Amino acid sequence: MSGRRASLIGGLLLLVLVAVNLRPAIVAVGPLLTDIQKDFHLSGTAAGALTTLPLAFFGVYGLVTPFLRRQPRSETLLVAAMTLLVVALLGRVLDAPAALFAGSLVAGVAISLGNIAIPTLIKRDHPDSITLVTSIYTVAITSSAALSAAVVIPLRDATGGGWRPPLALLAVPAALAGLAWLPRLLRAPAAPAPAAPAPVPVPAPAVPVASGEDEPAAPAPSRRAAAAAVWRSGLAWQVTFFMGLQSLLAYVTTGWLATICLDRGMSAASAGYVLALSNLLQAGGSLAVPFLARRMRDQRPLVLIAATLTIAGFAGVTWAPLGSVWVGSAVLGFGQGVGFATALSFIGLRAHDARVAAQLSGMAQGCGYLIAALGPLAVGALYDATHGWNVPIAAVLVAAAALLIPGLAAGRNRTVRAPAAPSPAAPATVRR
Repeated sequence: MSGRRASLIGGLLLLVLVAVNLRPAIVAVGPLLTDIQKDFHLSGTAAGALTTLPLAFFGVYGLVTPFLRRQPRSETLLVAAMTLLVVALLGRVLDAPAALFAGSLVAGVAISLGNIAIPTLIKRDHPDSITLVTSIYTVAITSSAALSAAVVIPLRDATGGGWRPPLALLAVPAALAGLAWLPRLLRAPAAPAPAAPAPVPVPAPAVPVASGEDEPAAPAPSRRAAAAAVWRSGLAWQVTFFMGLQSLLAYVTTGWLATICLDRGMSAASAGYVLALSNLLQAGGSLAVPFLARRMRDQRPLVLIAATLTIAGFAGVTWAPLGSVWVGSAVLGFGQGVGFATALSFIGLRAHDARVAAQLSGMAQGCGYLIAALGPLAVGALYDATHGWNVPIAAVLVAAAALLIPGLAAGRNRTVRAPAAPSPAAPATVRR
């Protein structure tokens, strides 16, 4: 095995090590929520906020990046993310409600750093296999979510210490991931200082063009030029809304699927296993994306598959005979896995270069997870207002159908481009 190939495989394993820490901190709370609520005498609204609060901060770093004078390297972000996550996981098991909510908030911030850094690393280090590497990354995320949902109650029972030991144990893999990335951080060159502003007017953002066109080489755009191009791009907003809607649907599943099953008459243990099955099939859907994509000219068929299976899965879980809930959960999970992997692939595929990918990742996930955080709250409010699942799930099905609007547009083979950095010998030009 060549040194370069070994380095790429090692880098991929390190990405997976981070990925397995990006969802258990959130998913593991759901099965333990009743215990936490009783321990701290939380209201239903407060308990719902405990699961929604981290989601609202999943993309917070992405909203901050356009205003930073210097962009930290991805290695720095990942080590910082794992360090913050360890602090958050240990802090929220302290015997104080304030620490519980503060830890959940910090966990959301930590995860936001990883969410933004990894797509940029994939674009930088694996430009020829974006879809495959992204799918492996999403498989790691969804598999760890499934595992945490399945084992958190057995861990609680085995430790005999209530809800705190299972949540505290999540700090161990986060600490290992941070230590594993530390050597790469120490070897990585320092982030470049921001370029001095050029004495020419700022050009308008380039109109996205087909990725297959041949173009002459151009200097890399400045970070601020890349940010301006991304935030003004219709294509970037299409990617963002697709990311937001598919995440909204995924977190409705995380927050309410087990409750739907309980209301339909399943036991608490069976409801937890239904949620675990859905998360496990998300891994299968993510892994299927690169193999499906090989037979497709662009990603629009993947969007159609994701929306159709998500609609069928939610309808099956809610209204089909109780014995078929497992089938509905599997269909739902597979469809959401396809949607998640496709959404993350869009960040690399629709970005012209790594600098644009960093800005697109920040925008898509920063705004997208804010959209996603509204889902569990809206479904809960509709359930309280109607005292049943028909209206909430009907609204969810409308959201799943709406996934097609930005998804089919983002699925075409185009890229977001930033204007080239101006040359000292000539003013900047814009390709239209």
